Amino acid sequence: MHNHDILIRLRYALDIKNNDMVEIFKLGDIKVTREEVMQMLTRPKDDYYDEYDDDIDEDEEGINCNNMMLESFLNGLIIFKRGRQEPKPGQSQSQEPAVKNKESVNNILLKKLKIALTLTSEDMIDILEEAGVMITKGELSAILRKVGHRNYKECGDRYARNFLKGLALKYRG
Repeated sequence: MHNHDILIRLRYALDIKNNDMVEIFKLGDIKVTREEVMQMLTRPKDDYYDEYDDDIDEDEEGINCNNMMLESFLNGLIIFKRGRQEPKPGQSQSQEPAVKNKESVNNILLKKLKIALTLTSEDMIDILEEAGVMITKGELSAILRKVGHRNYKECGDRYARNFLKGLALKYRG
């Protein structure tokens, strides 16, 4: 799943307004305008979308949302929903990026959404069940683990996509 797809689905699921999107990016230390956000939320014109989306304007150029921008957005979403956390004594103000490679994007997405929305593991399992996906607590725990942990499991697009679908059903349905 592409990063712009994640943003589009997340924006829909949580019913985030355009001005709030700009604010969330700002809280994540990325300055974007409302127009740039709209371009990020535009699906690229490629072969896959040609079959399904005939209403895309060919002249419209989308802005690519890279992993750093997505992670900044998710960090901003945490601050937007829960407030800024003061660093503990001896802790640095800036964090090192959690997204190391393309494979870990879905894992980071689920972890940060769990924090931002103050979800428990049971809540996450319920959200996935609402989207038609059964997952055990052990499997979810493996997905939420740190990369390199012996029980770490990579989160596939299926879980991420269905989690965002379940969020939309929960918050909008």
